[in-house]
Amino acid sequence: MAVDRLLPTQEAEDLIALTRDLADKELATRVDEHEKAETYPEGLFATLGEAGLLGLPYPEEFGGGAQPYEVYLQVLEELAARWAAVAVATSVHGLACFPLATYGTDAQKQRWLPDMLGGGLVGGYSLSEPQAGSDAAALTCRAVKETGGYRVTGTKAWITHGGKADFYALFARTGEGGRGISCLLAPGRAEGLSFGRPEEKMGLHAIPTTTANWDGALLETDRLLGAEGQGLQIAFSALDSGRLGIAACATGLAQAALDAAVDYANERTTFGKKIVDHQGLGFLLADMAAAVDSARATYLDAARRRDLGRPYGRQASVAKLIATDAAMKVTTDAVQVLGGYGYTRDFPVERYMREAKIMQIFEGTNQIQRLVISRGLAR
Repeated sequence: MAVDRLLPTQEAEDLIALTRDLADKELATRVDEHEKAETYPEGLFATLGEAGLLGLPYPEEFGGGAQPYEVYLQVLEELAARWAAVAVATSVHGLACFPLATYGTDAQKQRWLPDMLGGGLVGGYSLSEPQAGSDAAALTCRAVKETGGYRVTGTKAWITHGGKADFYALFARTGEGGRGISCLLAPGRAEGLSFGRPEEKMGLHAIPTTTANWDGALLETDRLLGAEGQGLQIAFSALDSGRLGIAACATGLAQAALDAAVDYANERTTFGKKIVDHQGLGFLLADMAAAVDSARATYLDAARRRDLGRPYGRQASVAKLIATDAAMKVTTDAVQVLGGYGYTRDFPVERYMREAKIMQIFEGTNQIQRLVISRGLAR
């Protein structure tokens, strides 16, 4: 069922219509094949780039779409309703573009940003390490400055699009302490860079998640984004936006699960009537619909604050928390609505349930979101 959206402009209406059409033709028709076979959808991100969907919230002068965040997030939601893994990777690509777009010099932007926003280069975000997930200040991967650039040594973990991306927003230690971390725009291929075997995940099978091993790779000096020691500031400001991207993806996934459950409940009959007409099930579906609507409202509130230039960090954490918890509950309930069929791979709801779980974990676990929210309440 198409979501009835309140969009700010006719251009935004047209963009959502374009997204739905492309997603129906290019994503919905391929998702089952690639998720079951755990194969990468070669060429799909180039298609999204050609349609202008990979650079929507960034300036037109560098090839972006100059769209407000409230519109960009609703595009992500539409993608996620067809294929969560692709929507998450699209969100991560936007996250990976953020350091250059926000902290890069004009020369750096002119050199790299048009291809990144146009889909010629697809990105990954490389912050976490095996021993440093939520505690980003504990990372140990080092970038030692020498003649000609930075020599990078260490291991990064949990990289969406790892081994497939053309560039990575890489965070490495150039000094000591929390102010000793810097951000580098790393190429996807470099002498001294290798990737581990893709993780065997519960869901999101079509997009690989890997470790990256940096064994003395040399990155040119002009790949430093912002100033040395500014890395955590860059990372955390990017994550506020990234959390909204995941909130939108979670909402799209929950909407898909709700739609599947409603369709089934209107077709299946028991005791002489449609199961949707049984009050116990009807109320369950009502709670699912309320959860999806609430998730959408929270991420749109945060996005509109961002678009107005107002603080939105706490609201981003609220949106990520509410939307991903909602996705977990709604997808679980969708399996329940379908009964035994919901537990089989003949229907997509079991995949939706598996995909929802990770959304409570990445871009900051929901426990971290509660920490961020609670700190914002302290006087």
